[in-house]
Amino acid sequence: MAEVMQQRANGGSSASASAQPGLQRQPSFSSFPPSRSPSAVSLRNESKRPPRSPQPPMVREDDVSVDELSQVSSLGDTRRTRLRSQYPADSVENHVEYILVASFDIDRGSVMEHQYPGPISGDETMLAELMLPDQTHMRSQDWTVFFLHKDTSTEEEEKEARRERRRKGKRKENQDADAHDTTAGAEEYNAPDDDDYYSESENEMDTDGPPLVYVLNLVNTKQDNTVKRGAVVKAMAICTRHPFLHIYKPLLLLALEEYFRAPAMETLASLYNALNTMDLSLLPKLSMFENFVLQATDAKDMFIEKFDQIIRQRRAEDAERASLPSASSSDLQRRNYAPPRDTHEFESRVLYNGVPVPIKVPAVLSPETVGDFSLIKLIQTFSTPHATQPQPFALHPHLTTSGAYTHPIIVLVNALLTQKRIIFLGHNRPSGEVAEAVLAACALASGGMLRGFVRHAFPYTDLTKVEDLLKVPGFIAGVTNPAFSYKPEWWDLLCDLPTGRMKISNKIELPQPTEGQAFFQSQGIPVGIYPSGSDKAADPTGDAHFMDSLLASMANRHGENAIRAKWRSWVFKFARISAAFEETVYGASALFVGSHETEEAVYGVSGHGFVWPDEMSKMRELAANVHRIEGWRNTRSYYSFIQDLARQWEKRPVRGIDLYHQHDKLRCLKLTHDQSAAIYLALARCVEEAGGPNPSPSASDTDLSTTTTSHSLTIANDPDRKPGEYLQYETVLQLLCVIPESNSGLFYLSLGLFHPRQDVRAAVVKLLERIIEHPAGRHFWATLGRFAKLAFFRVKREESREVKT
Repeated sequence: MAEVMQQRANGGSSASASAQPGLQRQPSFSSFPPSRSPSAVSLRNESKRPPRSPQPPMVREDDVSVDELSQVSSLGDTRRTRLRSQYPADSVENHVEYILVASFDIDRGSVMEHQYPGPISGDETMLAELMLPDQTHMRSQDWTVFFLHKDTSTEEEEKEARRERRRKGKRKENQDADAHDTTAGAEEYNAPDDDDYYSESENEMDTDGPPLVYVLNLVNTKQDNTVKRGAVVKAMAICTRHPFLHIYKPLLLLALEEYFRAPAMETLASLYNALNTMDLSLLPKLSMFENFVLQATDAKDMFIEKFDQIIRQRRAEDAERASLPSASSSDLQRRNYAPPRDTHEFESRVLYNGVPVPIKVPAVLSPETVGDFSLIKLIQTFSTPHATQPQPFALHPHLTTSGAYTHPIIVLVNALLTQKRIIFLGHNRPSGEVAEAVLAACALASGGMLRGFVRHAFPYTDLTKVEDLLKVPGFIAGVTNPAFSYKPEWWDLLCDLPTGRMKISNKIELPQPTEGQAFFQSQGIPVGIYPSGSDKAADPTGDAHFMDSLLASMANRHGENAIRAKWRSWVFKFARISAAFEETVYGASALFVGSHETEEAVYGVSGHGFVWPDEMSKMRELAANVHRIEGWRNTRSYYSFIQDLARQWEKRPVRGIDLYHQHDKLRCLKLTHDQSAAIYLALARCVEEAGGPNPSPSASDTDLSTTTTSHSLTIANDPDRKPGEYLQYETVLQLLCVIPESNSGLFYLSLGLFHPRQDVRAAVVKLLERIIEHPAGRHFWATLGRFAKLAFFRVKREESREVKT
């Protein structure tokens, strides 16, 4: 089996609740962002300990069915610490903050009729115009989405008050935990007391400015011959801090119909109260790694044990309340709680006017993902005309990275990454269609990783707001008025939805020569836009191959999640290539946080960043991406990403090894036995060390620890990371984030089972056992091939025979 280790295929990845503004101090809102410098976002994660897992039962060689192997791990008792909800039942924050109603008057134009529970200060006429888009009287129904930016005058004061409340709650939580178990701190790794270590609430997510208010708006036109225009046009909008505002659509449909029958404030009050009594308290808060793993898998019971635990907590609370003498009949009523059928969505319901309306809330929220949209629809809109009758683009270094016939979707992503002004035009189309395209474009360029797009996006706008729009750098706007197409000085890229064509403005500014461009030209490596004749012959950026594979996936009816996973892989690859570019050209990169630690070989291996088969391939690909990378390096998303990486680095349980780099070496390179052995031993060692010292180390365990250097921090000698069950839980999660199903899963790790060295095979078995024991890892094991599972049992038999002899 030694030859198996030499077969390394060069394959690519296949890949809110927030604070309600106090009604005593009315906030000011605007549909345009304040002019502030971009800064970082803290991830929505939370410190938590994993379930205490006993050793799994012995797995037999003939027990290799996916269904049965997925049940190998028994989770045992739940963690001592309580799971926190994303939206606690006792929270003072509302799901919906305002409900607005506007109507069109033939004499006065767009008029704001009602605002509940109080008025939104600001320009009410502007809000009414946004709620009643152009040509809305031509359609019986239309949806729009727009964002409001809160005034920043009291934001810092509110932030500090929230931080202080969290600190007090954390101190009380720790005191309660100490009273119940004084040994917990010595046995398990605990995250720092500062709650910001793992999580900040959504209202503090973006220090680019105060939190956005997302507005979902429904417009209905009712024919009525008794009025001047022969129709009554009314719009109702829900203002919320939740990015998943699309869940409110069925409620808005019912409420607007009710408002036509009873146009009174009581109708709004009824909707407001119904929405804010929606119970999401059984939706557990997941950590950064758990969020990624859940998003990257299709397993419907991933982290189901967390939902089970939070249900047990609720039942215990209900039983405690029912035992009190003051318990009412409603407290004594037995509630039936059930875990979700799919952990990607949390099912709840809203009782409105006696009708229980089912609601599905996403369990995980990605950055820059707002509302309900389809990347597949966006890609197909602009891919079909390009495939049937391609038209050349006007050349621009940042946008046409593969020449005049660059795929339109790549042109769009390049424009987003390099912060160009983008307009989606939907003439004679519903405003909801252009809004959906804007939201999809933001998610496309973000890949769930980058930020800085949604805050400067305008899903719908009109000519009356052009002056304010042009003051926003790098906006993404949706419009229905064709007048925008005749003003190329207003935009850099025009995306025409009805025709599926894109146009680069002839007024667009050309970039200045850069140091990166000069660096590669001095070495004789071609840089820049390739002649149109060579577009099909050469694909130095790999974009054409990527789009072909993406369109093939769509033709094979792969779902929306698969397409989003592919785009995430593309964006992540671009970020890693950008980091390698900066190191090559400028000598260092802020996109490689902690690169010096990974070069000290504290786990016996070194290296970081993207992996190429040879130096020439690396230089060729970096040179092909020069303009796109240099254009990105001066944008909001670039600076935000740097600060996000720094915060994520502090939360990583393993920092002395670049897990992505080492796994990519296994996946992409043809390694010697010693090189592959070093990687397998390093991966096994970092996971094993996280669980604490072994009481009786074996020979292979000794091999795993011989490379420790006294001056370099590993898990074993890092004073900030106490080995234990929780740290091992997070370490396995960090490894699983590297190997999602779209990146081959456990396949390349399992090849270590065929390594010629016995100590390597034993280490890989131990590593796989830790993964099998893990609540998320057991799903990865279930998808591993039967051949690898048989090899796993064979190596275990060999070990048991050696122990007996």
